[in-house]
Amino acid sequence: MAPVIRPYRPGDRAACQLIFYRAIMEGTGSCLTEAERAAWAGSPEPDLSEPDKLVGQWCWIAEEDGRATGFMSLCQDGLLDMAFVIPEVMGRGTAAALYDSLLAKARAEGLTRLTVLASDWSRSFLVKRGWQVDAAGMQDFDGHLYHLAEMSLAPV
Repeated sequence: MAPVIRPYRPGDRAACQLIFYRAIMEGTGSCLTEAERAAWAGSPEPDLSEPDKLVGQWCWIAEEDGRATGFMSLCQDGLLDMAFVIPEVMGRGTAAALYDSLLAKARAEGLTRLTVLASDWSRSFLVKRGWQVDAAGMQDFDGHLYHLAEMSLAPV
């Protein structure tokens, strides 16, 4: 069944945090150590003392059977900020459907360049969609080194 893609609502915050957490903790085992996953994923619960950054971004939610299964967000400057799906739907077209919505919005807004800081885990997904690697290297986050790539796309 194809996912339903809809705009983000503030009530989606907890679901998105859980998707983010599960995608990292369960979906990146082949790329990251357990300590790296734990450092990146944080908590499965949102930190309600912090503002909801997705409210200020263009963000889409994928739903299947009324359940959120993924989300993707784009900042107004063209930064692809968040792109995560739960492990059960990885490889089933959910991320592609979210990406299609993101790309359509970028084009509609007249953005001439999209950027992302991509993990090894997401790089191949983006390369298949025409993104190029502009620079790659190790970056320190929370005391762990991650191999990340600065990537870009001209969404013409």
